[in-house]
Amino acid sequence: MMAYIIRRVLYVIPVVFGVALVTFILFNVVGWNAASQMLGKHASPEEIAALQERLGLSGPLYQQFSHYLWQIVTLDFGRSYATNQKISTLILNGILPSLSLTVPIFLIDLLLAIGIALVAAYYRNTWLDRSIVVLAVIGMSISYLVYILVGQYLLAYRAGMFPIWGYETAKYLLLPVIIGVVSGLGSGVRFYRTVMLDEMYQDYVRTAFAKGCTQRSVLFKHVLKNAMIPILTSVVLSIPFLYTGNLLLENFFGIPGLGYLSVEAINSADYPVIKAVVFVGSVLYVFASLLTDICYALVDPRIKLR
Repeated sequence: MMAYIIRRVLYVIPVVFGVALVTFILFNVVGWNAASQMLGKHASPEEIAALQERLGLSGPLYQQFSHYLWQIVTLDFGRSYATNQKISTLILNGILPSLSLTVPIFLIDLLLAIGIALVAAYYRNTWLDRSIVVLAVIGMSISYLVYILVGQYLLAYRAGMFPIWGYETAKYLLLPVIIGVVSGLGSGVRFYRTVMLDEMYQDYVRTAFAKGCTQRSVLFKHVLKNAMIPILTSVVLSIPFLYTGNLLLENFFGIPGLGYLSVEAINSADYPVIKAVVFVGSVLYVFASLLTDICYALVDPRIKLR
C-alpha cells in the first residue's frame, strides 16, 4: 500500500505540472489582452504597455510561466485586478462560506439518495419503485434555476419562512441547502438505484437466495457492500467540487463563497482570480482521483494495487 501511494504521489507531480501549463496557456497565451480590457477600448498603446509592465505581462512567456510556477509553489497567486487584494486571501475567505453551503447539501443528498435507492431496489418492479423513478426523472428534468426562483418566491418572499439574501447566521443557509438537496436528489437516486439493481442480478446474489438468505439480508449485507466501488467513485470525485462552491445558489442568495467570487471575477475580467480558482480546483480533483484508487483497495480486497 505504501509503495503504491508513493508511486501515485510521484505520478501526480507531472500531472500537476501539466495542469499548470494548460491553465497558463489558456489565460496567458490563447486568451485575451488583460491590460487592454482593463483600460478599455480608448486606451493608448503607451498606457497598455505600461499596465502590462506593471502586471508582469510584458516579459517573454518562459519568464511569465516560471513566475507562475513560483506563485504555485509559494501559494501566492498575486493580486486581484479588480480589488487589488491578495488572491490567496480572497480564496481563504471564500472557502468557509462555500463549504458551509456545499457540505450539508452533499451529505444530506448522499444519505437520502442511497436510502431511497435501497428502497427502490428492495421493492423493484413494484408501484413504489416505478413511482420513485418517475419522481426522480421529473426532478432531474426541472431546471436548477426554477428551483431557486420558486423557492425564493414561495418560501422566502410569500411565506416569509426564510431570509432571501445574506450570510449572517445559519438561518440564511437553510433555504439554499433545501433547494440544493431537492434539485440534486433525482439524479442521485437514479444513479444509486442503477448501481443497486446491477448488483441484484449478479451470480452471488442468486447464490445467497439459494442458500436461504432473505431479501433484506441480501440487499443490506451483500448488495450494498459490493456496490461501494461506484458509490466511492461518485462520492470521492465529488469532494473537489465542494471547494468551488455553488455558482447559482451563492449568487442568488448573496453567500460570499468561491462560487460568488468566481462569477464576480468573470464579470469584472479578473483573470488572475479565475486562473487561481481553476488551478486549485483541478489539483484537488487530481488528488481526489488518487484517493479514489486507494479507497478501492480498502473496500474491495479483490482489487490489487500495482
